[in-house]
Amino acid sequence: MKSIITQLFIALVIVFSPALVMAAGKLDQADIERAAELRDKALKSDLAYDILESLTTEVGPRMAGTEGDKRAVKWAKNKFKQLGFDKVWTEPVTFPSWDRGVEQAEIISPFPQKVIVTALGNSVGTGNEGVRGEIAHFKTFEDLQAAERGAVGGKIVFISHKMKKTRDGRSYGKAVAARSRGASVAGEKGAKAIVIRSIGTDHDRLPHTGNMGYAEGVRKIPAAALSNPDADLLLNQLKRGSVEFGLTLTSSPGELLTTYNVIGEITGRESPEEVVVIGGHLDSWDLGTGAVDDGAGVAITMAAAKLISEGKRPRRTIRVVLWGNEEQGLWGAKAYAKAHKDEMDKHITGAESDFGAGLIWSFDWTSVNENEPLIDQMAQLLKPLGVKKGNPKATSGPDLWPLRGLGMSTFALRQDGTDYFDLHHTANDTLDKVNPEHLKQNVAVYSVFAYAVAEVTGDFGRGIKY
Repeated sequence: MKSIITQLFIALVIVFSPALVMAAGKLDQADIERAAELRDKALKSDLAYDILESLTTEVGPRMAGTEGDKRAVKWAKNKFKQLGFDKVWTEPVTFPSWDRGVEQAEIISPFPQKVIVTALGNSVGTGNEGVRGEIAHFKTFEDLQAAERGAVGGKIVFISHKMKKTRDGRSYGKAVAARSRGASVAGEKGAKAIVIRSIGTDHDRLPHTGNMGYAEGVRKIPAAALSNPDADLLLNQLKRGSVEFGLTLTSSPGELLTTYNVIGEITGRESPEEVVVIGGHLDSWDLGTGAVDDGAGVAITMAAAKLISEGKRPRRTIRVVLWGNEEQGLWGAKAYAKAHKDEMDKHITGAESDFGAGLIWSFDWTSVNENEPLIDQMAQLLKPLGVKKGNPKATSGPDLWPLRGLGMSTFALRQDGTDYFDLHHTANDTLDKVNPEHLKQNVAVYSVFAYAVAEVTGDFGRGIKY
């Protein structure tokens, strides 16, 4: 009698405790051979490159709210169907739109020269007449935060911090504060406008756009990014004394619009209601054709799922989500999380490709279980691809952050981003920058990952604390 009561108690705990779950199982020998076969097949496949070529050629730039965005949604639905996905559908994503308008800048004195800028996403405009003012220079965002109001009021703020190249992109977090929060701090201190050195690691005379926001209750001022060579030019002029700068932006907020998350599924053979989520964001900024950010992620994950579908289906469903409007605030990711928040017990794990098309060199994971035999099996399968086992603290891609917040396990298949920020959010983000062989390696890694986690029994836990 006692053992029966104990068994019932354990069963109830498993049902009602979201974090106590059956640990992920192991792949049997046939599964390992199938995963290796997928890996090797992907290394010979041009499918991802063909998908990316199609997207960048037939759609091109696809900033949310533009005609390119509408074409991208239509393209994605058709491409999923052409590839033979079992289910294809869209889910609405509503967001406040933004128009770039005209963007011009110049050094007025002491040595007049035109410079190249781009408006930061969500920035207000200057009006057609523009603004002009003395430059107030700060080396870092933190220096601006510490500045007295008198050093900023009535001036145009310039932050000159330069981002460094790293394989894992770790320098982005420090640099991007100037873009995301600089306008609010400068506006609160009375500045007319803010111009930042582009958040990028290149030497091209091409500025990097990217989203920014305004703190509630703070006066909104225009915000732009200056190309790296022109930031150097401005610094050189500042060495010679005060600089007067002119900036014209006609950017403006627009009405609420709706785009869509586009979703395709390869249905699982035994537990189709359980899903593994992979994908990338469908939108891009408007300056380039969005090949690296994030056409590559779209192509990699679509191709991986397609290759998996060509043989015996894995136990669970593989769901490829192409998120809408990531660039202007994770709108598609938040809409997906809201729409599926009551289904998190069926979301087993996920990974997003949103760091270009560089070679994957490591993978991280999260699980409520301390030891996952599957992880070591994956490490062995991925070793021939130059991928090593990382740590159990996966950050995942940005579009999975809302799902992580709901307790879903995530993986991070970490790409080499040494050159990613040379292209990020610039007019240089075009198809020719993508190495087809690197793209194949990415597909191979995603094929092994998606197949493995969709095939094993058990899972990685829910209610995970990150």
